[in-house]
Amino acid sequence: MNIDCTRAVHYHTGDFPPRPLDYSRLMPSLLAATDALARYDQTLQNIHNSEIFLAPLRSQEAVISSRMEGTISTLDEILELEAEQDGNETGATGLYRSDVVETALYRRALNTAQAQLEDGYPLSEGLIRSIHQQLLSFGRGAEKSPGQYKTKQNYVGERGSREARFVPATPEQLVSGVQTLFAFIASDDVPLLLRTALAHAEFEALHPFKDGNGRVGRMLITLMLWHGGAISAPHFYVSRYFEEQKDEYVARLREVSASGHWEEWCCFFLDAVREQARRNTDVARSIRDHYEEMKVRFADVLGSRYSVLALDYLFTWPVFRNSHFTQSAGIPRQTAARFTRVLLEEGLLQPVREAAGRRSAVYRFESLMRLVRV
Repeated sequence: MNIDCTRAVHYHTGDFPPRPLDYSRLMPSLLAATDALARYDQTLQNIHNSEIFLAPLRSQEAVISSRMEGTISTLDEILELEAEQDGNETGATGLYRSDVVETALYRRALNTAQAQLEDGYPLSEGLIRSIHQQLLSFGRGAEKSPGQYKTKQNYVGERGSREARFVPATPEQLVSGVQTLFAFIASDDVPLLLRTALAHAEFEALHPFKDGNGRVGRMLITLMLWHGGAISAPHFYVSRYFEEQKDEYVARLREVSASGHWEEWCCFFLDAVREQARRNTDVARSIRDHYEEMKVRFADVLGSRYSVLALDYLFTWPVFRNSHFTQSAGIPRQTAARFTRVLLEEGLLQPVREAAGRRSAVYRFESLMRLVRV
């Protein structure tokens, strides 16, 4: 297919890393973003187990980031799919739309990257390629060279259009371009938040893969902030703000290559971090408060020393297959079965699908889902 590049902006060859930034312009936004992110991280540190509380938010990030690339799914669909798979049910993937499976792979790729960094792997080309390979391991992405850099020129434009809005780096420029990018990521010459802003813009401009660049580039933000120590756990996601401001997000990135407007992009990025950190703080606090409220309620209605284990399970798996709950919550099977009945009677659980044949029922912890469907 012939692509019209007449009005397209081309990659900023030789302009990364950029000239020294004008810190006088950036400092107010940098300080505000740093403060908001620190407040959010402090909230996470004050939560007993942030992995339990914020596990559903990782799935929501997968939904939003994938939606920006035209892959449409819902949080409920993602969690239902994961309930099927983690419930050891066979053939679960075939029950869901390809968009749902592709979005679920985003969360799994991010989980894998977290585990690799925790095991001491560096934030490197190899890690990013591994993320990409897992992200595109199913459906449409499986035909787009998962884990491999592009070998032909790619373009950025409206879906279905033959007119390019941006022409990324050429395949011939990738080796040196990606090496320069990861050397910059590993340096400490620029404050971490600004380094993350610049690295994200450069990754998107390189567009190193045939597909999936936007999703991998947004994962890179979370991984850099966590790996660099700005957040104590990899639970900060900024895709919501980018989606809401998508036109400006795209325009600011294009202006980096068109006019060298790195400071303008950095200000936009820092404002996104500040605003999203404030929102994430509110959500984290609401989830924490809901946990404390439910802890009292569960103890009252279940009347068992296992009530906290049941609650922790539901906060980790707000959509779950009943067989998985009885086998994996750390509760005696008969007690777990009684818990399900009681929680349904009390309206604390809602049925998603009834049991059928050898497939056990799927339930939803709706009160938590309302908090994370934001």
